[in-house]
Amino acid sequence: MYGVFGGYTRWAVVFLIIFVLFFLLIPAWPAAVS
Repeated sequence: MYGVFGGYTRWAVVFLIIFVLFFLLIPAWPAAVS
């Protein structure tokens, strides 16, 4: 994990996971709210 980016790699993975979750939740958001 600690390669060229060092500690930033962890945050990159976390940001990627959050982005994927948002990408999956946005289309289902109206159905979940109502």
